[in-house]
Amino acid sequence: QVQLVESGGGSVQSGGSLRLSCAASGRTFSRYHMGWFRQEPGKEREFVAVITANGSSTYYQDAVKGRFTISRDNAKNTGYLQMNTLKPEDTAVYYCGAGQYFSPSADDYGYWGRGTQVTVSS
Repeated sequence: QVQLVESGGGSVQSGGSLRLSCAASGRTFSRYHMGWFRQEPGKEREFVAVITANGSSTYYQDAVKGRFTISRDNAKNTGYLQMNTLKPEDTAVYYCGAGQYFSPSADDYGYWGRGTQVTVSS
């Protein structure tokens, strides 16, 4: 079992930065790939980025490449999403997920946090 708690969301102006954290409980966090997703009201959960269990590989949605960086510190049981040059279209609730597959599909993640709101104003 893995329990996830996101933090670090907030309100920023366009061009600003935020760093999201995903704190995991349990000693098995390092066994799971970790993904970040986002969701706007009335829309499906959208893939943002994923990192392998050991942190060696990453994959991003095209819209965030070059602006967002996913990372993790397994010694601290924590994952991160550094978001730079934020745009109004990045506004959403951001969720971290843990799963057994290195995948951009939300269906492949068995564990989720409750999310953190990110609001970017123009």
